[in-house]
Amino acid sequence: MELTPFHSHEDSMAAPVFEESASLLMRNVFTWMFVALGITAATAWLFAQSGLYMLMYTETGLSGFGWLVMFCPFVMVIAMSIGLHKMKTSTLILLFILYSFLMGISLSSIFLVYSGANITTCFLIAAGMFGAMALAGYVTRMDLSRFGSILFMALIGLVIASLVSVFTHSTRFDWFISIGGVIIFAGLTAWDVNSIRRMSAYMEADSDTARKVAVFCALSLYLDFINLFLFLLRLFGRSK
Repeated sequence: MELTPFHSHEDSMAAPVFEESASLLMRNVFTWMFVALGITAATAWLFAQSGLYMLMYTETGLSGFGWLVMFCPFVMVIAMSIGLHKMKTSTLILLFILYSFLMGISLSSIFLVYSGANITTCFLIAAGMFGAMALAGYVTRMDLSRFGSILFMALIGLVIASLVSVFTHSTRFDWFISIGGVIIFAGLTAWDVNSIRRMSAYMEADSDTARKVAVFCALSLYLDFINLFLFLLRLFGRSK
């Protein structure tokens, strides 16, 4: 059943208010998402070009700095999730910026594995797919929340399959995983945008809560885009 905070006899007055609230929240979400993507892309390129990426490695594997770069983002996502309502908006923004910076460092190695043309092509494909799915999630009248549990279970299966692929070294298996990853994160993009739009009806557009939610939702869409891009790169990119 379609969830809505407005009664049918108020639809003519409530609809413009809802659309304005949804539009403002989505603008804030995408603004923070694009800022984070810009920081990640610039950091990855600078670390790759300058050779600073080598700070993550030793002769035997990851350095202390490398382990920090790999695991800190996980801790930060958990901290942002748990402390969403307790943290100040400025603290949440700072963590998100730091998160995107660390992700840029960890992704700097893709410039060493793939050519610039491959990276650009896959980025553009990811942007096109992301934009199409985000638009679909925003304009649809269907409640996509029912698909959330399905996508979550599929994501768990994807993680397990990815761990198995580390030991199988099967090219065909990796190919299926990459296709699965593209489908799952494309679906999550539509689901997340649909959820954000519906959520906007329950909060004041310019409240402190709405600003916090915008940052956290930007993180969700940021991760959808990054993972969509990486799986496309695995699928279509050619290693140097």
